[in-house]
Amino acid sequence: MSNLPIGILLAAGKSNRFGANKLLHPVADGTPMLIKSAKALTKVLPGSVAVINQKLAYYTTQLEELGMKVVINKHAESGIGCSIACGIRSCEHASEYFSGWLIALADMPYIKSDTISLLAEKMRDGADIVAPVYKYQRGHPVGFSHRYQSELMALSEDVGARDIINRHLDKLELVMVNDAGVIKDIDHAGELV
Repeated sequence: MSNLPIGILLAAGKSNRFGANKLLHPVADGTPMLIKSAKALTKVLPGSVAVINQKLAYYTTQLEELGMKVVINKHAESGIGCSIACGIRSCEHASEYFSGWLIALADMPYIKSDTISLLAEKMRDGADIVAPVYKYQRGHPVGFSHRYQSELMALSEDVGARDIINRHLDKLELVMVNDAGVIKDIDHAGELV
């Protein structure tokens, strides 16, 4: 039986549609979106990695206090693919100790810890690629086993892991969840609850 995956929180985006750095915007309880997303991930997967841009470096200590390893993506402007590769590279040598990577987006602060736990358990039990589904819509976070390490590390620019999933649809395990948070990313201030 494998160990749990390492969580990777992608937080190096530009927030263009939001109008300001949305990850610093407080959600309903006053916690910045970045920290709320980090807390949900580290509650289940302590030792997760946060991939941030230079503008968020101020939050390094706070993220580290949650037990995260913080990696600054110096090429964050290249897009999400570059951030995924950066996160995978930061922990590639620990592969014998974990089952893969569960990749979460920091602008999705409403994902329940129970959902993260369910996906992590599926990976621990041997799932190759795992993703949650809410009301027939595939969401995040998405998990990848070690089998996809080289493909994840080869990502660049603003292309995420969707192409990897599409190339390996026969290996994708969809997990039905009762959690609208898996499909609710925040692009505009009006979407905050």
